Amino acid sequence: MRSSTRLLFPFGLAGALALCGCVVETPVAVAPPVAGVAVAVEATVPPPPLPVYEQPPIPAEGYIWTPGYWHYGPAGYYWVPGTWVEPPAVGLLWTPGYWGAVGGVFQFHAGYWGPHVGFYGGVNYGFGYVGVGYEGGRWDHGVFAYNTAVNNVNVTIVHNTYVRNVTVVNNTTNVSYNGGRGGTNAQPSAAEAEAARESHRAPTSAQLQHVQAAGANPALRESENHGSPAIAATAKPGEFKGAGVVPAREATPRPAAAEHPAAAPAQPHAAAPQPAAPVNRGAAPAARQPAPRTGQPAPAVNHPQPQANHPTAQPRGPAPQPNRPAAQPNHPPQAVHPAQPNRPAAEKPHKQPAEKEKKHD
Repeated sequence: MRSSTRLLFPFGLAGALALCGCVVETPVAVAPPVAGVAVAVEATVPPPPLPVYEQPPIPAEGYIWTPGYWHYGPAGYYWVPGTWVEPPAVGLLWTPGYWGAVGGVFQFHAGYWGPHVGFYGGVNYGFGYVGVGYEGGRWDHGVFAYNTAVNNVNVTIVHNTYVRNVTVVNNTTNVSYNGGRGGTNAQPSAAEAEAARESHRAPTSAQLQHVQAAGANPALRESENHGSPAIAATAKPGEFKGAGVVPAREATPRPAAAEHPAAAPAQPHAAAPQPAAPVNRGAAPAARQPAPRTGQPAPAVNHPQPQANHPTAQPRGPAPQPNRPAAQPNHPPQAVHPAQPNRPAAEKPHKQPAEKEKKHD
């Protein structure tokens, strides 16, 4: 892998260096595809797919989720864990950085804080960052309210919450870049282009230190973790140890789905016990939606029970037989039962069946 860094410095030289995680030899300005967004680093190979991971619990009110992403340094791609961050000012939202393919190279466009969420390549980072805008929360009279459908928020501690289900096109490839072969084909909307021209704030010092720590951690290099980092997300920036650290589980959702092939709708219900830990990719969209519907997992559990009874009834015959499981053992002469539905037609020409009934009485 080879990296050629070309930087713009809207956040200052220190911020650009921290975002890159590498040494800059000769910075050259590059016109970004969206005005006002910096190209922080450039690589000649595409970034790996996004790993699947759960969101750690929010540490306290006021934090906003910033999704994890692949960055590039002298040793190649490395994972910057997703983390909860305190915004630099009230009313600001985070626009994630993204990779874009341009002319055979891949450029990373740095993220920023602003009054509106701008373009981030149509990449579905999960947890409310569904490719367009942000569905994870909103500012309400100076207080940030959290959408518990997509966030791991303890409502007994954080009270400014709401529920809004998010419909997401399931992205099983976990694509992590825009454009080029295999990337998303999203283009900036007029609103996203306008958001890019608004006044922006640089990543906070905690965010920059978080990126630097990730770049210095060999375990986060793609060459070491093969796309499944042991530190996929953290509760706070730079805290790579402790209970708030969540590992990637890239291969977990797929085997889980294979174990229940006969109950496709059971996949979201299987993840429903994790409303406190939403998953960002793959089965994530389906897993996040049931979070507010706490009553749905119960029907899902009850469905397999009737199904377990059907296999015993189905081999005996069509649907009418399972409706009479108790009648069959009580009347050994089964020939009498098939004759009963035919009696109305037989009573007109012959009254013998009626006489037989009298005998039985």
